[in-house]
Amino acid sequence: MTISRIVPQLRTQDLASSVRFYTTKLGMSLEFQYQDFYAGVRSGQQVFHLKQVDDADPSIEYVDEGGHFHLYFETSEIEAVAARLKENGVAFVSDVHETPWNTREFVIKDDQSHTLYFGQAL
Repeated sequence: MTISRIVPQLRTQDLASSVRFYTTKLGMSLEFQYQDFYAGVRSGQQVFHLKQVDDADPSIEYVDEGGHFHLYFETSEIEAVAARLKENGVAFVSDVHETPWNTREFVIKDDQSHTLYFGQAL
């Protein structure tokens, strides 16, 4: 079996708000939108999906309690990405810092409270 791509999916109670967050605040692009309940967001060669649901994503509390993440975005320009997001008014949970596992990372939440990590290998 050959897998050509893995596409994660985040649940949102407000698809339009989530699309705005990822495109306007984070600078990603809308890959597609199907009616008012499903969309794909692209950053470079990576895509993830957003699905409109009635109830808040139950994994949000689990991720918060366990120090996990929903999505991890690797970049080669962590400082520039952080500066751009700050200019766009994105609130940081954790500012750029070095980790014991040899990365520089920062953490934000999206409009639905999903935890998003951005990291660069040292």
